[in-house]
Amino acid sequence: MTPGTNTNSTPVSAAAYAEAAAAAVHRVSTEQADGVAKAAALLVDALRAGGVVQAFGTGHSQALAMEIAGRAGGLVPTNMIALRDLVILGGDAPDVLFTEHLERDPAVAHRIYELAGVHPADVFVMASNSGGNGSVVELARLVKERGHGLVAITSMAHSSQVTSRHPSGLRLFEIADVVLDNGAPYGDAVLTTGEIAVGGISSITAALLAQMVVAEVVRTMLAAGETPPVYLSANIPEGDAHNSALEARYAGRIRRPA
Repeated sequence: MTPGTNTNSTPVSAAAYAEAAAAAVHRVSTEQADGVAKAAALLVDALRAGGVVQAFGTGHSQALAMEIAGRAGGLVPTNMIALRDLVILGGDAPDVLFTEHLERDPAVAHRIYELAGVHPADVFVMASNSGGNGSVVELARLVKERGHGLVAITSMAHSSQVTSRHPSGLRLFEIADVVLDNGAPYGDAVLTTGEIAVGGISSITAALLAQMVVAEVVRTMLAAGETPPVYLSANIPEGDAHNSALEARYAGRIRRPA
């Protein structure tokens, strides 16, 4: 078993995973409530200043960016940043996305930041379970150097045990203004038996945290008498017209995930 992995043997089954996931959801929603409020405050300030929420993650953490950007019931001024932008927006050959460990290259961060067309008032939400890959850390450093607010969603149990792959030695949680702990164990899997660990949890708890932050942003704006810019589902009759009218305010600054 990998050092640091939870070695307590647990039953491996669908029911066992559902139980572990429910426990993780309860724990994270309770323990991270204060952090969620702080993250929401950063986003509200940015939105009031005309900013956009820039969401980024690599690997499975891309799911977090998709949870934030362009989703029914979510905020309209949101934009997903991804490694694939090197091809879609930057004109690189598609083969670049098959470069081994591309997410570990710090230089990538500068390209994707520039391709995103970031405005000074924009705020960033970044997800990385390990928090130590070069592109993630470099983008976080760049974001702070440019004066943006930064919310990180990461596993403190995992990230605190790994060595950063960035030359600075820093990890994401050491750079962000607000850190939300997704509650995932070292290695992410919540069920272990013998040498087998199964059942990654970070995607579920990261999505939970993202939706909690959005809900708190909306609560804050409603309490102040403001109308939050929120997407309707594009799959209901009035959805397209509603969404297009709101998206027009941020023309050229937001892209819906495909």
